[in-house]
Amino acid sequence: MAISIKNDHEIDLMRTAGQILAKVHYELKRELKEGMTTKDVDRLGEEIIRSYGCIPNFLNYNGYPASICVSVNNEVVHGIPNDVRRLKEGDIVSLDAGLIYKGYHSDAARTHGIGEISEEAAKLIAVTEQSFFEGVQYAKPGNHLVDIARGIQSYAENNGFSVVRDLTGHGIGKALHEEPEIPNFVRRRRGARLQKGMTLAIEPMINAGSYDVWWLEDDWTVVTRDGRLSAHYENTIAITDDGYEILTLHPEER
Repeated sequence: MAISIKNDHEIDLMRTAGQILAKVHYELKRELKEGMTTKDVDRLGEEIIRSYGCIPNFLNYNGYPASICVSVNNEVVHGIPNDVRRLKEGDIVSLDAGLIYKGYHSDAARTHGIGEISEEAAKLIAVTEQSFFEGVQYAKPGNHLVDIARGIQSYAENNGFSVVRDLTGHGIGKALHEEPEIPNFVRRRRGARLQKGMTLAIEPMINAGSYDVWWLEDDWTVVTRDGRLSAHYENTIAITDDGYEILTLHPEER
């Protein structure tokens, strides 16, 4: 399947989709607190998405039963919200969310600490976020996907963490997942050459211990095999004439 190149009108629509999603994440972060169930987070996220006249694109995607992926501590991604698990002080929680605006998708993830968290957890969250920015600086026409991956991997590993190998980022547009697949680690192949109009969801998933993961029996939740913490940070970007634009960044972030 070919990589979809978007025109300026399509980028405008995706920019709006991204700006709305950035507001969703910002509002969720403000409301996140000890005692909430993971289902409380999901209900609130869906309510906020729909309040902007948008559709939560995760809900029922390939059977996924919620609007927000809520992954706690050693859960890497795709945690299924429920009414039993409550967030407690010291937890870290990754929120992965997306929405559809006028037929175009946006996708972004953030990891937050609940109350006072450990030094290791705080460092893991910070390094995961910064690894995205270390990689995305290479997102410009003429470079290859491996250049982004190298930036992510080298930063994470130089800080003592590991990069998940079994999950990747992806193209995005009229579909939530489009070509190309975007690894966060260096492969032998350079991957696609970047060009203006490509829209990509770049999402480092970084573990405190080994990069090995496994899937739980629900067929969705991915956890670290060694039980150690994991963090997730993601933005949707567009490749421009001479670089990139992050479409899902809130004005008060960075």
